[in-house]
Amino acid sequence: MLMVIAAFLCGLIFGVGLLISGMANPEKVLGFLDLSQPWDPSLAFVMLGAIAVGIVGFRLAKGKQTSFCGAPIRLPENNTVDRALLMGAVLFGLGWGLAGICPGPALVLLGTGAGKGVLFVLSMLAGMWFVNKVRPA
Repeated sequence: MLMVIAAFLCGLIFGVGLLISGMANPEKVLGFLDLSQPWDPSLAFVMLGAIAVGIVGFRLAKGKQTSFCGAPIRLPENNTVDRALLMGAVLFGLGWGLAGICPGPALVLLGTGAGKGVLFVLSMLAGMWFVNKVRPA
C-alpha cells in the first residue's frame, strides 16, 4: 500500500509541476521550440531544474538495490548510441515540435480531458504497439 501511495503522490506532484510550469500547454511549448517567432525561454529553466533533479535521483539510486518502498531499482545498463536510439530521438523531437506535447504532459492533458491529450496518448500507444511488433525479440 505504501508503494501505491508513494506512486500517487509522485504522480500528483509531477502533474501539478507540469501544469504550473506550462509544460502541459502545447502553445507555451511551441513558443519555446519555434525560434522563428518571439522566443519564450522560460521552459529552459524548467528543463534545467528537471535535469538537476534527475542527476541527484540517479546518483542516489546508483548504489542501491531497492527504493525506499522496497521496489527493485533497475537502472539502464546499456549506454550504446545505436540506430534505434537515434531514430527514436528524431521521432520524439519531431512529434514534440509538431504537437508541442511529450509523453508526461500528454498524460496530464488526458487527465484534464483535453482532446489533444487523448489523440496524442492514442497515437503514442499505437507507436509503442508498432515498435513491439517490428522490433526483433
